[in-house]
Parts: sequence; C-alpha cells; structure tokens
Amino acid sequence: MTDDRNSRGFAAASGLSRSGRSERPRMSDDHTAASLSLDAARWPDGFLWGSATAAAQIEGAAHEDGKEDSIWDAFARVPGAIAGGDTPERAIGHYHRVPQDVALMRELGLQSYRFSTSWARVKPGDREVNRAGLDFYSGLVDELLEAGILPWLTLYHWDLPQALEERGGWANRETAYRFRDYAVAVYDALGDRVSHWTTFNEPLCSSLIAYAAGEHAPGRREPRAALAALHHQHLAHGLAAAAIRDLAGEHDGRAEALRVGITLNLTNAIPDDPEDARDLDAARRIDGLWNRMYLDPLLEGTYPADVLEDLREHRFEELVHDGDLAAIRQPIDFLGVNHYHDDNVSGRPLPEDTVAAPVPTDRPKSSPFVGSEFVTFPSRRLPTTAMGWEVNPNGLRDLLVRLTAEYPALPPLYITENGAAYDDVVDEDGRIRDLEREAYILDHLDAVREAIAAGADVRGYFVWSLLDNFEWAWGYAKRFGIVHVDYDSLERTVKDSGRAYARVIEQARDAEERAAGAAEVVGVPTGPAAAHA
Repeated sequence: MTDDRNSRGFAAASGLSRSGRSERPRMSDDHTAASLSLDAARWPDGFLWGSATAAAQIEGAAHEDGKEDSIWDAFARVPGAIAGGDTPERAIGHYHRVPQDVALMRELGLQSYRFSTSWARVKPGDREVNRAGLDFYSGLVDELLEAGILPWLTLYHWDLPQALEERGGWANRETAYRFRDYAVAVYDALGDRVSHWTTFNEPLCSSLIAYAAGEHAPGRREPRAALAALHHQHLAHGLAAAAIRDLAGEHDGRAEALRVGITLNLTNAIPDDPEDARDLDAARRIDGLWNRMYLDPLLEGTYPADVLEDLREHRFEELVHDGDLAAIRQPIDFLGVNHYHDDNVSGRPLPEDTVAAPVPTDRPKSSPFVGSEFVTFPSRRLPTTAMGWEVNPNGLRDLLVRLTAEYPALPPLYITENGAAYDDVVDEDGRIRDLEREAYILDHLDAVREAIAAGADVRGYFVWSLLDNFEWAWGYAKRFGIVHVDYDSLERTVKDSGRAYARVIEQARDAEERAAGAAEVVGVPTGPAAAHA
C-alpha cells in the first residue's frame, strides 16, 4: 500500500483548523438558516431518502414463533455486559407493530427503509429454515411496498445464532459458508420483491469490537479470533453476494433490478499533531485497521501491506486461503457508508487531566485495534453527542471526497447511517424539541451536498435511526431515533428532528418534480432513471 492512501495529508482536508476546532458554524436554535440552505439548490435526480433500523434493536419477540438465541440474547444475560441489565427480549415491540411503524415511515415521507433480517429468527440455531420467521419479513416487505417504500434489506446486523458462536462463531471459517446458506434462504423467500441487498453492516464492529475489545457480543477479548472474524466476514460477504447474483439470474427480470453491496463504518483518522511522527503513524494505523482493511479487499482484492506488517505477530496471512481474495472481491453495485464522527488520534499517552470517555458498563474491555493497542484518542474540544462522539460535519464531506479520489473501482455511495444520540426531554405538551439532533442531521446533509458538488457520487441518505431502540451495550440508555419511544407503553412520537427531516424530504421531492415538469417541455430525461439509481 502506497503512502497516498494513509492519513498523511488527510488532516489538511479534514475541515479542521490547526487548533483542532471545526470551521463549520454552529446552527442557530431555530435552524432556519439550515432549512433555507438545504432548499436553495436541488439534490441529484433520484436521490433516495430513507431511515434505518436493525432487527435485534427493535423487533423484540426474541423467543417467539420459533426464534432462538442470537449472540446478543446470550450476551445480555452476562452480568455487567449491558448497561442497566437491559436485554433485547422485548426491545420496542416492532415485531407486533409493523403496520403502525410503516405508517410512521409514510407520514415522514420516507422513500426507502433499511432493515435487517435476523439470522436467529430465519434459521434458529442455524438449523432448518423457520417459516414463521420468513413470513414476518415477507409481511414487512409487503407492507412497505403497499406504502410505496423501497425495502432495503441487510442480511447481517450482528445477531449471529448463539449455536454458531458455540462452534467458534466468526473465528470459525465454516461460519462464512453457513452465512451463504442463510443468505440463499432469505433471497429465496424475498428476492421476488426485494431488489436492494446489503450483506454486512459494519463488519469492523462485529469483528474487532466483538472479538478483540469485548464490548459487543459475543464479548471475547481474543486478538487472533478478531482478525479471523474480520477475514471470515469478508469471505462470507463474497460468497453470499455471488450466490444472490446466481439466484437472481435464474429469474426473468431480477438480475437487471438487483443491487448488492455492503455497508462499512468509515472514519477520518486525523493526527493530533500533524508534525509529530508518532501521531502520523498512529493515524496511519487507525486508518488501516478501520478503513483500508475493509475497503481494499472488497474493492481491490488485497489487504494493505502496511497493516499486515503491523499485524505480523498475529500471522494474519495464514488466515487467507488460496482463492479467498478473488471470492471477496465480488462486483458490488453500491457501498453503504456509515459515519457518525471522525477520530483524532495520537501515538502518545493521553494528558493526565483527560476526562474519560463515557462507557456503557465497567466490565473489563480491551482495545479493538489489534497490533496498535497503544493508540490514543485525544479530545479536540468539539461539541459532543451523548455518546461522547465529537461533532464535525466537515468530516463526512471529506471522507466522501477522499473515497472518490482514492478508489477507482468505487461504486455509487449511499449514506446508510448517520445520526446522533442526545438526552431527549419530553415537554409537558408531549413534544420532543431535540434541537441538537436536528442541527446534527441538517449540518451533515449540507456536508453530503458539498461532497456531491466536489464530485462524490452519493445517491441517497438514511438517517439513523427511525426509532429509539436497544443501543447494544448501552441498552436503552442512549436514544438515536427521530421518533421517540416510551419504553413502558411503547408509544411512538415523532420528534422535532423527524419533522425537520420530513420537511427536507418534501422540499427535495417538490424540487425534483418541478424540474421534471420543466424538463418534459424540452425533452430532457430526469428522475431515478437519469440518476442510474
């Protein structure tokens, strides 16, 4: 891997001053300026507006209709694993509220809904297919289509059947082949109505954070197992993508409509001091483990040489069999980009007066960054969300521009997750005036449009999340939703941020319709077909 794809020189494009402070102005409380900014120019024709959730976080019904334990059901029973002792057993009851939740999506004007299927529901214990589980997702898809909402399906959002974990989980190469079989079962049931398929969501989290850090299920702190999980999830992606394409080719019309891709959570690794060799090396290492260990094999069929050197003592190359990289480098029709924050990094210890970052529990954990455990993350004293994540919208713009510049094989991009957790307050009138989340979303939408203007081929945006939900190790302590959920009654209430997002969608669609009407007069193609959606 050459130096043009490490973090050197990237800090200069990070949208930060030398002091580390964001140059983007903060929003005013009424957000009028942002609303006007977003309405001042059209989005690309066919730009897709949506929101996203995950099965384990919203469905509940964790042991109903044949579903058995996922690794998150089992992990939640480990003392101290989840904040407050919370579990996904009930979650927010989506399993029994699909019509109401789809009606909310329609009210907000969503054009697409990104959801995940639960492997533990579709194939409990990874044994035979559970017809009741597939029927649930079939009903959801039908409900979405009836509402005019595009179903965007994710096959893996972290809920491996616990029975497979007991056989080694993702550290066991065989799990990649079991994933392919699960993907085939879901496609067989839903491929006649679902055209957009994501294989994995954020494999960094389900490998390094789950198997090295121990913060996510299954909670292991085994560096070698984490690296095995990373590679085996790449392999599983390639096997599943190829199988889905083969199946689509067996049916008239499906192959032309099929879109297969993957979603990665990507960051900007910014050296704390761009003139300090240790900080530059730390930034290179985090960029390698967080970004390039995923992008490079998927798009170029290689692992970055500098990261392999960092991992030499763990013998990563021994995990890669002949033919694996060719299998992993399947053609993809889109790359999903999840982005919440970028990361200021250093190769030096944190100052003694550093305020500790919030953590969900006091359960012992390790660094997820295998081979680079010494790297630290100094604060830039930017505004932060309730997760302790720094807010820097410029980072999303620069990430998208960088991807476009550095990866010639890059497919069209979709922002498949972007959002923020804040401590919401329900006012006496029942309204949730979540001004910080509204500002976060609108500022990041401005950043997306700036990236498009700079040449990035971004074709859609999915806010995270549609609903407050079970936030993994944080349990129900952190709220990301644009719709508030009362965790006692499960009542849903659209927050001010949700209303603001709905206005953005309405303005964008109105502008596109006006342009389409004008174009018809002169015969210019517009809309989704023109955008190659």
